[in-house]
Amino acid sequence: MQRLALAARLFPLLARGEKTSTIRWRETQIEPGPMAYFCEDDPNKRAVVLVTRCTNMPLTEVAAFVGKAEAWPDDVMLEGMRKHYPEIELTDVVQVVEHLTPEQTAAQQ
Repeated sequence: MQRLALAARLFPLLARGEKTSTIRWRETQIEPGPMAYFCEDDPNKRAVVLVTRCTNMPLTEVAAFVGKAEAWPDDVMLEGMRKHYPEIELTDVVQVVEHLTPEQTAAQQ
């Protein structure tokens, strides 16, 4: 099964079903299908989701793509991404991984 680490501060959002996508740069390419997130600070915390779509695009296009253009203007997006990827630029191509919530995934299995 595919696996991705998730920052501890984001894990509660995932568990509550509020986080249904992730943005990755220069990491293993994810494919549609089952995937397990694990918490960076506690690898015993994990959540299984069903990845529905993976799209590569410049970072500057991501906010509009996921419907958060107002909340994530370019400067906010770049600042947030640099917490995880200090060298990233708005023109860099990232992978947007969209998925069902853990609850929706469990219901489908």
